[in-house]
Parts: sequence; C-alpha cells; structure tokens
Amino acid sequence: MLPVEHNDPINAKILAISEDKIEGFVREPFEEIANRSGVGVEVVMARIAAMLRAGTIRRVRQTLLATNLAEGALVAWKVPEEKIDAAFDWMFQRDPFSGHVVLRSTDTASAGSDYKLWTTVKAPQGFSLQTHCELLAKKVGAERFRLMPAKGIFTLGVGHVRRKTIEPGSKGDQPAKMIPVQRVELTEHEWDVLLALKREFTPEEVKPSPWVSRASEAGVSPEEFCRVAEDLNARKIVGRFSTFLEHVKPSVGGVRVTRFNALFHWAVPAGREVETGGEVGRHHILTHCYWREAGPEFRNVNIMAVAHGTDKRLLLEHKAAIDQHLRACEIPVSYTNVFWGGRSEIKPSEISPRVYQEWLSEQGKN
Repeated sequence: MLPVEHNDPINAKILAISEDKIEGFVREPFEEIANRSGVGVEVVMARIAAMLRAGTIRRVRQTLLATNLAEGALVAWKVPEEKIDAAFDWMFQRDPFSGHVVLRSTDTASAGSDYKLWTTVKAPQGFSLQTHCELLAKKVGAERFRLMPAKGIFTLGVGHVRRKTIEPGSKGDQPAKMIPVQRVELTEHEWDVLLALKREFTPEEVKPSPWVSRASEAGVSPEEFCRVAEDLNARKIVGRFSTFLEHVKPSVGGVRVTRFNALFHWAVPAGREVETGGEVGRHHILTHCYWREAGPEFRNVNIMAVAHGTDKRLLLEHKAAIDQHLRACEIPVSYTNVFWGGRSEIKPSEISPRVYQEWLSEQGKN
C-alpha cells in the first residue's frame, strides 16, 4: 500500500510542486509535475491518486480566475448565535455558489467581530450578487451581510507543504503585482470547454493525456479542446492545475496539514491600496492577498490576506513581520486585526449561468 500522508518524503516532493506551482493550462499536467519535482511520472500519478482516494488530497482540478467570469465577493454574515450552525450547513450543502464557508472569531471584541460566518460567493453572469445574498439571508435568517468584492488580487496560491518552513519576514525581491478584476464574456462553445475543464478529477482520471476524455465530454476534438483552453489561459481566465490538500481536518492517520487559518486585516489611506497590497502580498507565508473594501463595520479595512499554519504564535510573528515591513515602507495603518478560522468547509463556487438558472427554479419550487 502506498504512503498517503502529506509528510511522506516522496509525497512532500510532489506536493511542493503540485499544490500551486503549475500555472496556467498544461497539456500534460502530471508529466509537468514529474519534471519539476524530480519524481517519475508513474510514481507521481500513483501517489496523487492514492492521496486523493485517502482524502489527504481533497480535490485535483484546473482552477480558474473565476473573479473574471462571475461577480464574486467575500461576504461577512451577522447571524443570530442559535442559527449560525444551521446557516453554515445551508451555505455549504445547498448553495453551490458559496465556496469557502468559515466560522471566524477574534481574540478580543473588535470591529466586526459579531460577523462570525464568512463565505466566498459567486453570481454567474446575468445574475446579481446582491440579490443572491439577499435570498441567502432569508434562507438562513441572517440579520445583515457585508459584500466585499475584490478590486485587485496580489497573491493567490496554496502551497501548504512548502510554506511549513518559511521564516517570518521572508518575502519576494519585488512587490507583488496586482491582477485587476475584469469581466470576460464567453461564447457557448467556450463555456462547453470551460465546464469540462474545471470539473474535479476522480482518482481514475489521474493518468496521461487527461484532457482527451474531457474533450469528448465537451463534444470537441482533443486539439480543439486544448486550443480553446490555451486561448482562455491567454485571456487570464485559467488559474493553476492544483492538488488541494485537506488542510483543516486530520488525515486518516491523524496528521494535520495546518491547524490555524488567519485572515489579516489592514486599513490604509485611500489611494495607497495598490502600494500596500504589493508590499503585503510579497510575503511568502500568504496564500491570498486582496484589495477589498470592508466598510465602516470593519473600520474601513481595505487590504486582506490569509495565512495558514500549525502554530498560532508563529502566525502572529509572521503578521508582526508584515506590520514592521509596512512601517519601514512608511505606509500608515490606521487599524489592523486578525480573524481566526474555526469550522470550515471549502468547495469550488459554481459559475455556470445554466446551473444558476436551474438552482433558482428549484428554490422557487421550494
């Protein structure tokens, strides 16, 4: 039986590449992982399939820069305490357009700390995010919600295995460049390819030339499938080919990839968001960094970043190093905070207008 823990030496070499180093669309993704990890391709495929079956890897998929395909936002929800678990379950189980669903808390009562349920939500093209969240609020009994769409993306990747050894203050030589959020329209033909492209892999699909069967699913030739995928990649719609670890729950062997999930907040002067996001986003510990406007409920926070780890004290040291770097850059921070993740579930947000119309019809029946 093959080892399936993330910290097995061979698995760790594979995961250090496969988590977030395969950027864009690649015709032979498992071969690319093999070439860059130094592990034979047959071993790579066997190990990834085994970890996927065991639940160490929770999904293998081609990610998309979905912010360019659907209206999306981070949403903070104020829900009565007695309804919050049911609200969490409804968002995770019954709303395919909610992605990350997380209960968050702060170490002390602070701005926005009564917003304990946090989700990422997408509204497919042709539909309203505000209207969708109003519907969700009625379904779960939320008193208020705050929409925080991304204005710019500075960091987006996972890579938990390679981040385990990063020291506080470790950062890139240059500030992170901001990826602006801009809507892209697709044809029906492109949607057919995209929906087949983004579907999660089963263990049986971890094999050479994995896009051949997806091309058949989309009703096109393998060459046409790759041509469309490469065009979507050039248009900044395709993200990474990634293996996502189960980083919250312990594995079957009781091993955790991470234990703490920290959402860092900073409020900086208007007009300095791009500069600040670049300086924050260059820090290697961060898996996400965005420019989002959180509003007065959160003391006008406008830069947010996420870091994961197994040691809360060490994550706070990383945060302190980023704060020190901002002071050195003479960027004034009027307010900062940390929201800690508790219970969480993660799934890709659906972005298909067809699926949304079907879901909306079902809600009407209910």
